[in-house]
Amino acid sequence: MSGYEDRLRRRSRSIDTVTLTLHRFDSLGARLWAFAQMGLARRALRRVEGIGFHKLLGSGSGEGFTPVPNTAVYGILAVWPDRQTARRAIETAPVFRRFRTRANEQWTVFLDPTSVRGEWDAQQPFRVAANPAGPVVALTRATIKPSVLLKFWQKVPAISAVIGADQNRLFKIGIGEVPWLHQITFSIWPDTQSMAAFARVDGPHAEAIRAVRAGNWFAEELYARFRISGEIGQWSGPWPGPTPLTHLDLPKDQTR
Repeated sequence: MSGYEDRLRRRSRSIDTVTLTLHRFDSLGARLWAFAQMGLARRALRRVEGIGFHKLLGSGSGEGFTPVPNTAVYGILAVWPDRQTARRAIETAPVFRRFRTRANEQWTVFLDPTSVRGEWDAQQPFRVAANPAGPVVALTRATIKPSVLLKFWQKVPAISAVIGADQNRLFKIGIGEVPWLHQITFSIWPDTQSMAAFARVDGPHAEAIRAVRAGNWFAEELYARFRISGEIGQWSGPWPGPTPLTHLDLPKDQTR
């Protein structure tokens, strides 16, 4: 085990803050730069003080859950020992500053894990310690077996349309580490009841879940839920405010 892997393993046992930072790039030059950073920024991220488990992520086009990449939106998922360390790093670390200066928009959501099952890269990256209350984030991550890629992606457009039409859903995005193979869905709901109601509907989403289970389509999977503890930045969209969460009563010292 390398020194970095050992630090990551020790840090993950005490981590209690997770962040997802999204960046939107409008110009062609900025998009090409951001695409290159999916490989080039890895070493710089490993050097950020306090960072634990982390991933550089691309996104899908359209509703977000499509096989066609969105070259304008990229993300960084990271786990930290506490909220103060997370915020300080996102605002001051050189790698985050480089992304921020080239992006037209940047938005960070601070999350406290409330439940998790499964593994990500053969490890459990999130320590569950928060009390689930208020708005809830659902994160699902899967490694799709190459032999079923076509079957999986044939079902995605219908699922994407259903999620997009759900009036309870506050925000959604499809992101991933490797196009087509490693996929993540990230969605925000006003409460656990509305999220559960969507999951119970017998439609494309439920049908896809049944197919995944029956065919054993995933080589690895993780399901996590989070409580939102704050946000910084802005993210334009079809909502009345600078972010999808503007109208929520989030902790004032963690928002702006």
